[in-house]
Amino acid sequence: MPTMISEEMNQKARDAALAAVSAMSVQPTSLIQYESRGLVAIIGGEAAIQAAAMMPGNLKPHLIHEGKGSVDGVPTTRMRQRGIHIDGYLGNFTITLEGVSPDAEAKLDDTESVKADLVLDLSDVPILKMPLKPPGYMSSGVTESELQAAVDELAFMTGTFEKPKFFEYNPSICAHGRSGISACTRCIDACPAEAISSLAETIEVEPHLCQGGGACATACPSGAIRYVYPYADDTLALMRRLLRVYIEQGGEQPVVVFHATETAMSESYATNLLPVSVEELGSVGIEIWLSALAYGARSVLLFDDGNVPAPVSREIGQQLITANEILTGMGYPADTVRCVDAHSFVQAQQPLMPLITPAKYAGAGGKRQTVFLAIDALYEQAFATMDKSLPQMVTLSAGSPFGAAEIDEKACTLCMSCVSACPGKALQSGQDVPQVRFIESNCLQCGLCSSTCPEDAISIAPRLLFDRESRNHMTTLHEEEPFCCVSCGKPFATRSVISNMLAKLDGHWMFTDERSKQRLKMCDDCRVVDVIQDDDMMGKGIDRDRVTH
Repeated sequence: MPTMISEEMNQKARDAALAAVSAMSVQPTSLIQYESRGLVAIIGGEAAIQAAAMMPGNLKPHLIHEGKGSVDGVPTTRMRQRGIHIDGYLGNFTITLEGVSPDAEAKLDDTESVKADLVLDLSDVPILKMPLKPPGYMSSGVTESELQAAVDELAFMTGTFEKPKFFEYNPSICAHGRSGISACTRCIDACPAEAISSLAETIEVEPHLCQGGGACATACPSGAIRYVYPYADDTLALMRRLLRVYIEQGGEQPVVVFHATETAMSESYATNLLPVSVEELGSVGIEIWLSALAYGARSVLLFDDGNVPAPVSREIGQQLITANEILTGMGYPADTVRCVDAHSFVQAQQPLMPLITPAKYAGAGGKRQTVFLAIDALYEQAFATMDKSLPQMVTLSAGSPFGAAEIDEKACTLCMSCVSACPGKALQSGQDVPQVRFIESNCLQCGLCSSTCPEDAISIAPRLLFDRESRNHMTTLHEEEPFCCVSCGKPFATRSVISNMLAKLDGHWMFTDERSKQRLKMCDDCRVVDVIQDDDMMGKGIDRDRVTH
């Protein structure tokens, strides 16, 4: 328990640290624009009619009604037990009614659509189920006071609005898919706004639906999606200065608290708690947490105010497992990084990291570079602070973005499918030598290599090598003696590839004679020449001119 003197010292140090970061500038982000003309689609039963009648002059209602009632001057579309779908966002909604109407006399088309700027959903069960609803969509109870509150809020949602573009996306390092094979979907699974969708080998983020939850960037193993409100290096710079000033001013046992609510901190909380306000709790991940510890924090707390969406909470939980497995693998206390709620917040100061020499790196690179800088700094300090032998590796749970690839040499033919599929360039070819090489620090554990391999010869294993040189060293997973062309002697394949091809084509009508079989053992150039020189082959219908040209 801190003494009164240390409490006073901590308070002074915290005040100085918070003052030092209060005026720090951040890189600006681009903006996303919405424009609403006040066209409101009101969906529901009798309450929808009541709400339509309450609309102020700047709103133009359109009823999508379950019954037969109406409001004078208000366009009405009958639902007639058809399915209803809502797509879009503020200023650009499309409400689609699908299915055959049971009312034959109405002679309605199977599908109808209504355009709107705003949606007031008064259905018994809200139509949209995602945790973070699109801007401009509102569901409400049906009491008069609830309807009035909803109408009053909608009245302010006309005109032009702007919000930050919370993310940047680099498809070149995305691990979502390759060659028609889907792999990593972590950003899609983590997004509480359902703003991310699959787009063949990459993903697509609808910026108008994105509401800055940030879990996509936290989940992304490669850094293909990065959160930019603020940029990660701005957050790192803030933490570095915050902790440096606090420690220089005599503050003890600094604990960094990430929170997304203004009510997270109170004068009643311990004076060694250093608050860092973020847009959303999911916008900071493992590279930020471990960097805070590397900069001198004795613990990192994530304050959950009860409003964290379930997909974000799941992703934070997975990241916490990985972070604490890494820390305990180094010999540091368990749960040094953890979530706390309002009930446990006051008592959430234990366990603490040992005192270390704070790191000074800026973290201006990508996500992977930053997290390895933090890991390296913490590992080096573990040697300095702990009187015991440290392991060279820690085994991690499934879902970790770090690990190894393993090849079954008996099954692998060195077809290089895995090399072509690898988004992180962890797997590389041997250039002129038939081999697969591996750099562990680049491995994202996305599984594209194993999914792509036609021989099921490759697998992944989540782990972390603590030694920087070992992690960045290129190793050979598998190699073979090259097979040389029987005509010119040039190496062009591996012996296993040729053997497999000969076995599969054994008995094929095109390869019944010895010359045809020998042709399979030639490089492409020699194979073409041999075909041209083979009168029997040309007599089977091969166009000599087409082959030579």
